[in-house]
Amino acid sequence: MLTTSFVPGAPNWLDLGSPDTDAAAAFYAAVFGWDFQSAGPEAGGYGFFRQDGRTVAGLGPLTEEGASPSWTVYFHTPDADATAKTVEQAGGSVRVPPSDVFSYGRMAAFTDPAGADFSVWQPGETGGLESVGVPGSLSWAELYTTDAAAVKAFYGSVFSWQMTDMPMSPELTYTVLTPAGAGAEAAHGGLMQLPQENLDAGSTPEWHPYFEVSDCDATTARAAEAGATVIIPATSAEGIGRFAMFLDPSGAPFAVIKSAMS
Repeated sequence: MLTTSFVPGAPNWLDLGSPDTDAAAAFYAAVFGWDFQSAGPEAGGYGFFRQDGRTVAGLGPLTEEGASPSWTVYFHTPDADATAKTVEQAGGSVRVPPSDVFSYGRMAAFTDPAGADFSVWQPGETGGLESVGVPGSLSWAELYTTDAAAVKAFYGSVFSWQMTDMPMSPELTYTVLTPAGAGAEAAHGGLMQLPQENLDAGSTPEWHPYFEVSDCDATTARAAEAGATVIIPATSAEGIGRFAMFLDPSGAPFAVIKSAMS
């Protein structure tokens, strides 16, 4: 379970790149009740989604050439420059070199060997998100990939994650990800191979967030009413919870879950 006691390798920031930040702010306000707070004129349109006065995510305009609307998961690193070198050595690529974000911290953006984008955050004045693991906030990060074996080796080199394989069917294995040295209760995400039917339908490797909710069915209804495309309707998974998956109105994928433990 995610907590704000961020350790190396755990998700500690999350933001949405959108072609229309006003529309995105309105959509997520309708779904989760989030407020949007601008970071000021010097931030280039970037700002923060907040719930009960606490930051749960960031939002900004698309800045990279050819970028598609998407959520980006950031993982804690004590040294963004060292992580960038490790990413390249392990077969990934650096999309945005390490750079300071005012005095808040240092970030860098990467692409893994199979093509999924992710980022890292080295805390400065801002340690990370102010709320996780409670309704309306990030609770899990999931990777769909075209080469599970390769990316497991890659992320193992970059973050030293502990990885536990859980067979779901003869053809499908889900790998649970946990920060190095942490117990199973600190698991923060998972990865799985994209099934062939998804590849045939045009799916590509990507990380996406799960947001905890108090009622999956009610949230699904609000999301659909606000303009989301429902990819997976509200579905129960024994011992895990009830979840649903969407594309927001601009096409960014995300999911929600009412965890069994909550």
